[in-house]
Amino acid sequence: MAGGGTGPAEADDRGDSGGIRTALAGLTTRGRSFLAAGIAAGVCAYVLGQSDLLRVGLLLAVLPPVCATVLYRTRHRVAGSRRLSPGRVPAGSEARVHLRVENISRLPTGLLMLQDRVPYVLGPRPRFVLDRVEAGGRREVSYRVRSDLRGRYPLGPLQLRLTDPFGMCELTRSFSSYDTLTVIPRVEPLPPVRFGGEAKGYGEGRQRSPAVAGEDDVIPRGYRHGDDLRRVHWRSTARHGELMVRREEQPQRSRCTVLLDTRGVAFAGAGPGSAFEWAVSGAASVLVHMLERGFSVRLLTDTGSAVPGEGADGFTGAGQETADTAGLLMDTLAVIDHSDGTDLSRAYDVLRGGGDGLLVAFFGDLDEEQAAVAARMRRRSGGALAFVLGSDVWLREPTDVPGPLDGGDERLQLLREAGWTVVSVPRAASVEEMWRRADRERSGVVAASGGEGTW
Repeated sequence: MAGGGTGPAEADDRGDSGGIRTALAGLTTRGRSFLAAGIAAGVCAYVLGQSDLLRVGLLLAVLPPVCATVLYRTRHRVAGSRRLSPGRVPAGSEARVHLRVENISRLPTGLLMLQDRVPYVLGPRPRFVLDRVEAGGRREVSYRVRSDLRGRYPLGPLQLRLTDPFGMCELTRSFSSYDTLTVIPRVEPLPPVRFGGEAKGYGEGRQRSPAVAGEDDVIPRGYRHGDDLRRVHWRSTARHGELMVRREEQPQRSRCTVLLDTRGVAFAGAGPGSAFEWAVSGAASVLVHMLERGFSVRLLTDTGSAVPGEGADGFTGAGQETADTAGLLMDTLAVIDHSDGTDLSRAYDVLRGGGDGLLVAFFGDLDEEQAAVAARMRRRSGGALAFVLGSDVWLREPTDVPGPLDGGDERLQLLREAGWTVVSVPRAASVEEMWRRADRERSGVVAASGGEGTW
């Protein structure tokens, strides 16, 4: 028997003696009854000396083992596959799993029962009963899965229960492969606003700046096939003894760093409606929004770790590359969990090393010491926005009308004085609502200072 997610795969093989024992162990109640009746008839025929009864007993006793042996020998002739649609789904949304069973033998199968193993968080274990499958025929069934929790969930292996036409034996075989369903955070569409740290004068967050400021500031490179000869820099060519050309104008992208606080001590509660899950969903929404606007994005946690494969300036992309980059970031956020750390110092060390773009942070509880560390992060960024999910605000009962920001909190005030735009997030608020609220908060600060907007 074969199975898998993308194509057939060989099932585990066993020795003949072990296979026969397995086949006999799969005898149904009918098969065991026939076997017992045959043995009893044979004993009675021997005692009574009835040859006709002996023939009947032999028939009854031989039929179940023969059915079991034939069924066991034909197990490799059934193939199966699984397909996820889609393979990456937001939390709270449904995905459909398509199963296909194909009879690749020359003989029709009996009744089949199909069962797929799924984690309990995705729903009940699906079971299907398939009628006789003709030689070369196939059957397709599907079921839905749904999870409110992020994560990577294995689906499979697929199990198939085979029965012979007489109902004497049932054998259960497992396919060898499985698939993985990735449940990513919810992503909310965010309205466009202008951000600090954005490059000026070219498209959505891009500008083109010349690589040289004058004849003496040229940084040439070696000539490459196809370069325009009008770009040859003769002075550098004479100095290096080989053909040198001026560098092309280099595109500059606006940069955005999304800092996600994952400290377990900073968040209260657990589950889909917890503050930490809101922070993860907010980080995902901001990352996707910035990628769509043409920013180079970087995901950073309090541990100082970034996404594997991330470049020095973060992730960039255009068109299909943007979708691939977003998928990689979502896969990372799908499995992110609380850290054992208690401070933000390692994230501060990374930010201190460079980067003057936009900084968007999602913080949990901040004591005075961590608020001071967060305030220092603002120095190297062109703009800074902090969503604070403090337990004192998050655990309050939600109201129809959002209350005022906690301006009297000394810790949040410390961030504001350092240049952060701070939004205290209440429970049950949407990411889009808080995004707009941050824009209003920033606009009010700018108007009060008489400056121009930078977002």
